[in-house]
Amino acid sequence: MKKGLLVVVILVLLVSFFALDLHNLFTLAEVKNQVERWQASVVAAPVASSLIYLLGYVLVTALSLPGAVLMTLAGGALFGFGWGLLLISFASTLGATLAFLTARFLFADWVEQRFGRRLETLNRGIEKEGAFYLFTLRLVPIIPFFLINLGMGLTRIRVWTFYWVSQLGMLAGTAVYVNAGTQLAQLDSLQGIVSPSLLLSFALLGVFPLIANKLITVLKQRQVYSGYSRPKQFDRNLIVIGGGAGGLVSAYIGAAVKAKVTLVEANKMGGDCLNYGCVPSKALIKSAKIAQQMREAHHYGVLSEAPSISFPKVMARVEQVIKDIEPHDSVERYTKLGVDVVQGYAKLIDPWTVEIKRHDGAVQRLTSRAIVLATGASPVVPEIPGLAESGYLTSDTLWQTMATRETVPAHLVILGGGPIGCELAQALARLGSQVTLIERSAHVLAREDEDVAAIAHSSLASSGVTILTDTQVNAVENQAGQKRLQLMTSYGEQTLLCDDLLVAVGRTPRLTGFGLEELGLSVEQKLVTDDYLATLMPHIYAVGDVVGSYQFTHVAAHQAWYAAVNALFGFAKKFKVDYRVTPRATFLDPEIARVGLSEKEAQAQSIPYEVTRYGIDDLDRAIADGQAQGFVKVLTVPGKDTILGVTIVGEHGSDLLAEFVLAMKHGLGLNKILGTIHAYPTWAEANKYAAGEWKKAHAPERVLAWLARFHDWRRN
Repeated sequence: MKKGLLVVVILVLLVSFFALDLHNLFTLAEVKNQVERWQASVVAAPVASSLIYLLGYVLVTALSLPGAVLMTLAGGALFGFGWGLLLISFASTLGATLAFLTARFLFADWVEQRFGRRLETLNRGIEKEGAFYLFTLRLVPIIPFFLINLGMGLTRIRVWTFYWVSQLGMLAGTAVYVNAGTQLAQLDSLQGIVSPSLLLSFALLGVFPLIANKLITVLKQRQVYSGYSRPKQFDRNLIVIGGGAGGLVSAYIGAAVKAKVTLVEANKMGGDCLNYGCVPSKALIKSAKIAQQMREAHHYGVLSEAPSISFPKVMARVEQVIKDIEPHDSVERYTKLGVDVVQGYAKLIDPWTVEIKRHDGAVQRLTSRAIVLATGASPVVPEIPGLAESGYLTSDTLWQTMATRETVPAHLVILGGGPIGCELAQALARLGSQVTLIERSAHVLAREDEDVAAIAHSSLASSGVTILTDTQVNAVENQAGQKRLQLMTSYGEQTLLCDDLLVAVGRTPRLTGFGLEELGLSVEQKLVTDDYLATLMPHIYAVGDVVGSYQFTHVAAHQAWYAAVNALFGFAKKFKVDYRVTPRATFLDPEIARVGLSEKEAQAQSIPYEVTRYGIDDLDRAIADGQAQGFVKVLTVPGKDTILGVTIVGEHGSDLLAEFVLAMKHGLGLNKILGTIHAYPTWAEANKYAAGEWKKAHAPERVLAWLARFHDWRRN
């Protein structure tokens, strides 16, 4: 209602302006005539005249009407340079702010709903350096000021920031025109005021803040590096610390562009993913799934039987899988690629010097023009009384311990209902362990929507996992060779005995021992970087788990490209890391895969959305495979096929997600997926059918009704 009223008022004023031929007043000749008439009034009543002029100027600029330049000239002629500049400076800024507020009031919500995700990067930049951007624009009169007023109203810049920067930024241009107005009688045209030379001067003035910003950056860098002596020449173009996914890709890219690269790894090449995470867990999950399929074989017309599990052979297969993949990440491979691989512990001695304590006992010092930190993360161990004394396993130590066992743990308790805890709980339960999963939140996989978590809960329970949610461990103690856990549940205090305790409550960046704090780098909970992955020292970059944003192997590899390219070529061009389309997967049975927003995240961010759901129980291939469970859930912009997020729960969910990742990355909507041929019968058809569900929900009912009448007419 309020918006409608404001639109009506603006339209009435605009129509009146042109209907009453008021626009004809804004010619140089007419302004000269009006100035001669007004001069006597200004002398007789200077305050009233100033107020009328100020209100008129505010109205013209607030409505973005033509004539602000001529009114500025008139102001200089009527009030002189000093008083005229003061009046016009405030009037123009007030008018600009009113135009800014009007645009924000009328259109900001609509723009946010329609283009919010696309404008996210712009808004982050505005929030960070909006004053600088606006000031630069204000100094360049080639860009119409009314466009700046309206455009800025659609961003998230603060009103006060817009006001004071506009007043300051427009002052120089206003002074030029007010001064010209003092000589109004001698002006025959506006060409002398807006001459090419003057415009060029303003353009150069507009470039000045960019130059100043660059100088400030240089000064900041000099301050950061103060007290250190930069080497005159360097041993390496790039030193990478850490041989996990992020470090390996960084080194690979550096070597591929013929830079001299050293990669330092203290433990095993391949990092956590190959040795303690993704690879061994997926190998274990496969063995567990085979055991479960044997139990359920009767569903396929095959006699079921209880699997006879040789746990040592299961773990031997896990080790073999790691060995089979190791060559991809080996010292030999990267040496052949041209990377100098050093096994040892690295520490930054100064911003450009890395000291390496090699495994062979030697100490080596190398200087490098750029450094990439890829030091990874380690399991979080909560401060629970008695935990350390009682002994516990983590996702890092689990594999070595299990490799020495003849059988699975008789009773295993897992702390943490996130992806790691859930995956290992289901796998070990299917291999014969009695597993109890403890989660502090109301449901497992707390970051997912409740409908997703409900399926995960049901799947775990059907695999034999006992799940305790809303539960925390207050203390742990040894009791006759077992661990006794004191629990606080929603029903009160309880105790629980187990043989082994696995802590899987998250991972924390490895930050100590690398000389980061001594260099003054921010290392509170993660290594702080900018949008280009540079740390406080612009030549030192960080990637992977140590950055803390997304602790996924594929994200570390993604970041590594940006870090390596920026480190080697940032002097010419830098690239901002792009996290807009980041997939994730939890390898339960059924799998849970997601890209973009979940419903929970959309609600938290107040992003409007529609939900389209396709049940995989309706998919022909799923029925044939006996895996007819789960769904494809797509979040879209209301009324449009633009994809905001997708969650897939089902067999091969992580593989099916790739089509939506590609679509979101390249701006393809559900109509494009619907129009793509998918082979029959395949799991990938679920994506097409989900798009079809969206299409049915948005069918043009009125058009279809008329078509029905048309066909009736054709038959008759």
